[in-house]
Amino acid sequence: MKTRVFIALAFAGLAIHALAQDNNQQPNRDGRLDRPRSEKHSQYSIAQATSDRAQLNTIAFDGLAFLTGDFNCDTFLPPGKVSDFFGFQNMRDVDGAAMGHNTDFLTRIANNTLSILNDKQKAMLVDLGKAQTQQISDLALKRLPLIQAFCRNLTGDFPAGSQSLNREAVMKYTSGIFELSGKLAFERAEVYGKIVSSLTEAQKAEFAKLKFGDSRTWPDVAETEAFDKRTVSHPVHVAMMTYASEFFSWYAGSVESDTYFCPEGHGTYFGSFYMKDAPAVHQKNYSISTALTGDSGEAFLAALNPAQRQQITSLVDLQRKDLQEIVSTRRAVATELRQFMSGGSTSREKVLNLCQHYGELDGELSFYYATHFAEVNKTLTAEQRASLKKLRGIEGFSAKSPFVYADPISSPSIPNTDFLFVPGT
Repeated sequence: MKTRVFIALAFAGLAIHALAQDNNQQPNRDGRLDRPRSEKHSQYSIAQATSDRAQLNTIAFDGLAFLTGDFNCDTFLPPGKVSDFFGFQNMRDVDGAAMGHNTDFLTRIANNTLSILNDKQKAMLVDLGKAQTQQISDLALKRLPLIQAFCRNLTGDFPAGSQSLNREAVMKYTSGIFELSGKLAFERAEVYGKIVSSLTEAQKAEFAKLKFGDSRTWPDVAETEAFDKRTVSHPVHVAMMTYASEFFSWYAGSVESDTYFCPEGHGTYFGSFYMKDAPAVHQKNYSISTALTGDSGEAFLAALNPAQRQQITSLVDLQRKDLQEIVSTRRAVATELRQFMSGGSTSREKVLNLCQHYGELDGELSFYYATHFAEVNKTLTAEQRASLKKLRGIEGFSAKSPFVYADPISSPSIPNTDFLFVPGT
């Protein structure tokens, strides 16, 4: 076993070292390249997110989470991972203060934004929240049948006569999930555009002081100065904080920042967000390690035998076409939504059609992940399972119920998921 671990780590190290040699830079343990602090933000880009190393680390981290977790853990999802065409993820990843993955990051920029907006503009966000909160919840609940089907596939719980998931059915189902996500994004862009067109010169000057990618320029604003959350329901207030943070990243960003996604931005049905974020939930000023995904992913690969490891590493090539098309589709959606920034409009049908296709792509690569993880699961030894449990690294955290994003809920009624499997003969 020690020999296999050494070989796996050596293989990973050589791949990263080769990349570093090409760029005359030294790699860090997250598979990214260390730079002087003033340039470090530049390492986070679409090219980096879609690179073989970042994707392999992320897929391996997903595999570790899926094989050591359960259905409840798999349902956990940060709210910012849906309808995410507004540059917020890029803004947090390139933050010059390295505070983007601190739990106070969103709150700080949201409060700054809300303190600049006037009552009429904030009322527009309140109305948007009231219109969208049920749909936002529905989107999270819509994920549950797919996650349950993936868990059934992992354990071999197939419908009578079936032996596998149905790729086309999975793609069709995720297409619907992303269509709803696109609808929410379209409605947000429409409102954000109206707010942009209503900004006064004084407001624009205040926003100009807040720099995209440098939270050190964001003053501390008391929650009471930003918005009285007692005037709205908790779900609406949560939505408003999301809207306010997104509004700034969209207003101060670009099509490229809107197109950007983090490496783990797709195939979000396998519990990796719970494994990564559970200790941070409801904690103030808590920073999540940016090296966790890379370190844990490499350790997961090292714990597998060559045949098992091949099931994981082959996914990088298998998903390559989908991933490239995801980038172009995201850019097309972001470009359309930015028409609202200049007071224009765009076709709702066009945006939703693009998001449906986006969902098909996400569904296909998620199908690949689910089937390959299940193949690894079939051959794990008792020793390997014990080793992977240790690698999970969040002892003391367990999900006793499913989640709507990060909020636990009573066990919901989930439709029969047989339709997501190849029909029996």
